[in-house]
Amino acid sequence: MNELDVEHALSFLAALGAGLAIGIERERAKGEGVSRESAGVRSFAIAGLFGAVCASIGLPFALFGGGAVALFAFASYRRTAKDDPGLTTELALVLTYALGVLALANAQLAAAVAIIATILLDSKQWLHAFTRQTLSERELDDALILAASVLIVLPLLPDRALDPLGVINPRRLWLIAVLVMALNAAGYVAVRLLGARYGLAIAGFAGGFVSSTATHNSMGQRLAADPKLYHGCVAGALLSNVATMINLSLILAAVSRPLLAVFALPLAAAGVVAALGGLAFAWKAGREAGEDAPTADRPFRLWHALLFAGIVATALLASALARHWFGSGGVTIASALTGFADVHAAAVSLGQQIGTGLDAVQAEPALLAAFSTNSLMKCVAAFSGGGRRFGVPATLGQIAINVAAWGAYVFYAT
Repeated sequence: MNELDVEHALSFLAALGAGLAIGIERERAKGEGVSRESAGVRSFAIAGLFGAVCASIGLPFALFGGGAVALFAFASYRRTAKDDPGLTTELALVLTYALGVLALANAQLAAAVAIIATILLDSKQWLHAFTRQTLSERELDDALILAASVLIVLPLLPDRALDPLGVINPRRLWLIAVLVMALNAAGYVAVRLLGARYGLAIAGFAGGFVSSTATHNSMGQRLAADPKLYHGCVAGALLSNVATMINLSLILAAVSRPLLAVFALPLAAAGVVAALGGLAFAWKAGREAGEDAPTADRPFRLWHALLFAGIVATALLASALARHWFGSGGVTIASALTGFADVHAAAVSLGQQIGTGLDAVQAEPALLAAFSTNSLMKCVAAFSGGGRRFGVPATLGQIAINVAAWGAYVFYAT
């Protein structure tokens, strides 16, 4: 048996497996008696094999076979429509035939789609309960807004700077707004699934890997929507800083091991302070919040996300103007200005300069300056999202984190 025969055989096995997987699930769901569904495990297995056979003969036969299976599915629906108007089994049968055809071209893809389809079919009770009892109309509206923001608006925006200074990129700014909406939604879902005890702390830590600044803003918005979540929101904001330390460590390990070596102590000190503060607030939230603590009335508010994107744009413009007026000859000044937008970008820039005229020891205070200006942006994000009640503790947390980082630097330098 040559390689082509083996590949052919695997394609037919994938077609049979797809039919059996979907067919077994449909057999269990088709019911009993006269009104039961016509198609069961054998019908689906044969439909999958039939698709593979027709595809192996040629395109005309594949089209003919598809029409035949569709007619059979239509006849089956006509027979059971009075008792069960659903089309799930009939559509699954047509899909099984199509998967048999697909298996001849891409067996792995056909198998993957079959597994996904089987999971969807088997999740009927859970999906129906979630749609009718769990998901509210406002949550659905916000989910559609988020999807439209990502799939429709984002691709249409130009991915280039439109201002003379070269910093206002509409697509990147809209991406920031989308990120804030997504982080808000993640925090909302975490609270609903895990409760206020742990949901916000976990969501904040995870959000920090994407953007700690945006996480501060989203946690502030969550607190503004539900004042009872004070400790959980502060915990989430503080723990997002821990994710920032981890991200910076990974970036420095990739671009400059020497800079990581000298910056490890400030990173560790800042991370420990952030972790201790975050865990303390999470513990406090766990003691005060019940599992049935109320959630906000909706996942996010679009205007909050747009406001935050506007603040970021203002900071970018201010940074660009400062560079234009004062120049960027000083590494520390340039890094500090970069930190207003992204501390990770400053870390990459400094790491790439190590060995090309810049020493790791000289780069350390420059990276700390970027770290501090980025912390300032987090404070602005916290105040803009949650007002004074959230902004003050978030700012105190940033002060403690920066004192730890700079203190470790001074201690190590002396």
